[in-house]
Amino acid sequence: MSIRRVVPVLLAVGVLAIPAAASAHARVSPAVSLAGALQFYTLAVPTEKDNATTTKIVLTVPSGLSIDSFAPSPGWRRSLAQKGSGEAAVVQKVTWTGGHVPTGEDSVFQFLAQPAAARTYTFTVQQTYSDGSIVNWTGPESAADPAPSIQAVSSFGSGGGGGGVSTLSIIAVILSALALLAGGFALASRGGGGRPLA
Repeated sequence: MSIRRVVPVLLAVGVLAIPAAASAHARVSPAVSLAGALQFYTLAVPTEKDNATTTKIVLTVPSGLSIDSFAPSPGWRRSLAQKGSGEAAVVQKVTWTGGHVPTGEDSVFQFLAQPAAARTYTFTVQQTYSDGSIVNWTGPESAADPAPSIQAVSSFGSGGGGGGVSTLSIIAVILSALALLAGGFALASRGGGGRPLA
């Protein structure tokens, strides 16, 4: 496919994706990862309520996803509910408390984990605000408060029949196009009178 055909498609996809991006959701990334491999994941939960901060996050870990360790989360205290002990311990629930994340910002937590098999893993997230209100991120993808999920695949190889590489390549191209669009909008909004970038 020629570049002249690709660019309009990417621009159309970018324009369609902008309204969806404006409505933030709790999410775990990367959205696609490798089954049986230890990987670094990020949980991000948006503070969407005005005049309130996010003060508590509870993450329920899906069966089959083994959390190995956590990155530091400055300003937060972490407690675990787990089954078993020692090397055989399985983290079932993680609670972060003590944060004060304001409107328009995300509560971000990172951890190393390993999906056991190639399938979809769905998390549930409970978010508590400083005014006592609670948002349960447990709904289907079409809901206002969808549960975050990841897809574990058996390989990213380019061998016959597997669509992993082409799918990931398409996602990468779309994300790049969105980044370019966002940069264009930012430059346009600066107007001509701003200071030059040095």
